[in-house]
Amino acid sequence: MARTTSSSTGPSAPRNRTPQPLPRRRRTFGDFVKAFFAFVALVALVVGVPGALAYAVGWPLPGGSPSLDWLQQEITVGTFINVLTVVVWLAWAQFTACVLVEVKAALSGVGMPNRIPGAGGSQLLARQLVAALLLVGATAASFAPGLSQFGQSLEGNQKPASAASAQQTPGGLFGQEQAGSAASAIAEQAEQAAAHAEGGGSNTKDGDTKYYRIQPPEGRHHDSMWEIAERHLGDGRRYKEIYQLNKDREQPDGSRLSEASLIRPGWIMEMPADAHGGELVEMPDEAPKISQDVKEQISDYARSGDHKEGGGQQGSGGQEQGGGQQGGGGSVDRDTAHITIPEQRPSEGGGKGQQEVPAAGSGSESEGFSFGLPEALLGAPLLAAGLLGALGRRRRHALWQSAMGAVGGRRGMEPPTPTGGAAAAQDALLVGADPDGVRLLDLSLRGLAASLAEESRALPTVYAAWLSNGDLHLQLAQPAGRPPAPWQLGQDQTFWMLARTDAERYEDVDTAAPYPGLVSLGTLDDSRLLLNLEAVPGVVSLSGREADRAAVFASVAAELATNGWSDRMTITLVGFGQDLTPLAPNRLRHLDDIEALIETMEAETRQRRGALGAAGHDSVLTGRTGPAQHTRWAPHLVLLAAEPTGDDAVKLAELAADAGRLGIGYLVGTESGDLPGAAWEMEITREGKLLAPLLGLELEAQTLPEALQRSVVELFVEADPGDGATGSGSAGSGRAATAPPFLVDVTEQGRPAVYARLVGTYEIIGLDTPDGERSPLMHEALALLLLHREGVHPRVLASALWPRGVTEDVRDALVDRLREWLGADPDGAPRLRADQSGRLTLAKSVVSDLDVLRSLYHEATQGRGANSRAVRGRMLTDALVLVRGPLLADRPQGRYGWLTHEIIDAQLPLLVADIGLALSEFHLEKGRAEKAIEALNAALGSAPGDERLWNELLRATHATGDSARLQAVAADLVARSGARGVPPRTEALLDELLPTWRSGLTAVS
Repeated sequence: MARTTSSSTGPSAPRNRTPQPLPRRRRTFGDFVKAFFAFVALVALVVGVPGALAYAVGWPLPGGSPSLDWLQQEITVGTFINVLTVVVWLAWAQFTACVLVEVKAALSGVGMPNRIPGAGGSQLLARQLVAALLLVGATAASFAPGLSQFGQSLEGNQKPASAASAQQTPGGLFGQEQAGSAASAIAEQAEQAAAHAEGGGSNTKDGDTKYYRIQPPEGRHHDSMWEIAERHLGDGRRYKEIYQLNKDREQPDGSRLSEASLIRPGWIMEMPADAHGGELVEMPDEAPKISQDVKEQISDYARSGDHKEGGGQQGSGGQEQGGGQQGGGGSVDRDTAHITIPEQRPSEGGGKGQQEVPAAGSGSESEGFSFGLPEALLGAPLLAAGLLGALGRRRRHALWQSAMGAVGGRRGMEPPTPTGGAAAAQDALLVGADPDGVRLLDLSLRGLAASLAEESRALPTVYAAWLSNGDLHLQLAQPAGRPPAPWQLGQDQTFWMLARTDAERYEDVDTAAPYPGLVSLGTLDDSRLLLNLEAVPGVVSLSGREADRAAVFASVAAELATNGWSDRMTITLVGFGQDLTPLAPNRLRHLDDIEALIETMEAETRQRRGALGAAGHDSVLTGRTGPAQHTRWAPHLVLLAAEPTGDDAVKLAELAADAGRLGIGYLVGTESGDLPGAAWEMEITREGKLLAPLLGLELEAQTLPEALQRSVVELFVEADPGDGATGSGSAGSGRAATAPPFLVDVTEQGRPAVYARLVGTYEIIGLDTPDGERSPLMHEALALLLLHREGVHPRVLASALWPRGVTEDVRDALVDRLREWLGADPDGAPRLRADQSGRLTLAKSVVSDLDVLRSLYHEATQGRGANSRAVRGRMLTDALVLVRGPLLADRPQGRYGWLTHEIIDAQLPLLVADIGLALSEFHLEKGRAEKAIEALNAALGSAPGDERLWNELLRATHATGDSARLQAVAADLVARSGARGVPPRTEALLDELLPTWRSGLTAVS
């Protein structure tokens, strides 16, 4: 449901970003004991040490400036004692400085504690002692990894708030997170709070119904459901009772409460019967101090809740049951910051995977189609697009590798047809992918970086991106002024928004990807969240069952490895994912254990710090927009599935404390959720919810379960040109070329009932043209089926014809019309049918010229033509005559977009080149050089960049004995090669056939 914020005031003022305290918990006796001993230790170290030194040894330094005689004195035991005393004094001074720095950072609540040179152990001890001391005081929360007020909705009646110092410091919001012991203390608080919540809050008591009106923000304070429960119910964890009482009820402004973290000033909340406090209002007739308008609002609101009898008990008694749905909510509205869902606006057309996908990709199939597809990929449009694009590139690479290695014939023209789980995964990729959305996201982010560079402005720190109804919203760490056009300010000054229609006007720019660490985590309503893991100044922890965590890790790894908005990404997988490396061998790296990870990351962290310092940059964001943008600032994200323990956890926290500015991100799995140095803590539930209480998030998680991982990886492995089991190896393997998926009877007796010409202008012979506006749609559907003789899943067909989604009844109606249009064979069997797996297939009586082309070449080289020269020549000649131009040459603009997912555009030129080469060889065997040249030129019309054709053309022309003609061909070839130059093998052939070709070209030019 769209969330809009009405405002009658002027532009929104900058909002405060200062971290605020977490809700207070009850101090235990152990807390006070720890604080007492910490106080004693601090007094002993800061005051006692210098006092003891002064009393026992005295001031060790000389009273005046030293002379030469002092250097010539005899070295005695006293001299050693004095030197040792000086060392102790220096150590004391360093420790005292550490204490002062840590206390200042803790009390201010803003900024990262400065590092004291050479004081690693001393500063860690000081931090632990200060944290233990302040844990029992009100300032303890300043150590928390909070996101105070981060991204909360700015309401129309909000008072302007001055920007805090955290807004002026890059990463200031997260400055406190490097305190490892403090993070542990906060995790202990959260664990105890969760344990208390599981026990259930206090039950509501019978009594009069009470109401509370949400107050407008005052300065830095924003009202939240947690605070309301804490003030009026005595326990913030009872916020769920308030939520259940008021969920989905219409508020005075016409909106409804649907998320516990999203409440607005002026809303009315019905309270449990035992609520207390002066701000509460009884039924309107018992509240003479409030205005008549508010009385009427409360009366209307009270009537809206008449149907919710017993609602108060749902929240208290049903906490455990709601743990999956609202499981993270127990902390959602604490005094921590939220990553807010942006305001949505009417979209001129969103991408797949947002509002459109559910219509065409619901969980159940309509009648007639008995199965569905993996929902994990259907609901992940950016991940699916990345995987689909990478798979297409892998298959094209395999084709070219095979082509360049072929001698006397192609090997592996047809990639293996996936079956079983791999086939379902491929269909899900085709249905779920939103390549246009990926393209626009990439163009938008690079365009923003280029615009800011032109204005000499630094890139702002971005913690999250939302894709909502086709629009892109960037959520900034702090206000960064007005964005460059066509970007606009969003719901407040920490949101930069770009409408889809504006994004479509962007063109490619030569700049580095500014935010390569963005990765999809899940959806909230119609909005998709991408979290910038690279920008987190600390570890991001993920708790939950091992299998659920693994599914999230795999999804993150797969998207980062194949996405289209990153440059030179490196993803290090530790403790999992070795089998994922085939997805992107150049991006994915696997390490065996955490020891190897720490050794690697310590070296890289030192290198990046040194590089940034040498370049004069404070972070990779400034480096990416400068002259060195393509050298040192590539992102590196670490995915550690196993929870580190002991010293490893501390070392990892220290490495991650400065990672945000270095372009390094850490996502770490944990069993307990208590991980030192964790800046953002997330949890994946059994129900597939991704919870981040301190961020205010509850998402439908994006996952890649283990079985689906295997299926996706199988697709990539089978497409690998170096895999001998796939049939895509080179000719040197000695294996026979694979047969096409559909062979046609090329004799006179095999005349088809329906014949479609796809190579060149699209024509259909044997069918009447459909009437009305549906004719282009039905022609496109038939072309898709003809290019996939193995069958097309109905949802793949719908996704191809309606990229932005369609309902099942519309899809089924089209299939029925298509079946009626194609008719039936003489035996009564329909020419459009469904196979056992539910995929739509065509009868053998429906044929395309591409089917004939493939069949003729196969029959000429491996069938009857292999043993009959006359048959081979006739069939190769007939095949070349069928080539009338590129595939579907006259297809209308805006349609047939699904061809971008296909590799037919690479297969067809290679097939035509193979036919031309075979026919040229056929003629040269009899010395008919002119006929060979004619065949090669005909093939070059469809495959002008095929090096094999040019090499054979040079040989055939050389066979004519006409050196001038050979020189002209060489000149034409060089001109076509352009700046790339002549390929090495062709250059060597020219040196052999025409040694003077270089001088001849100079003379011609």
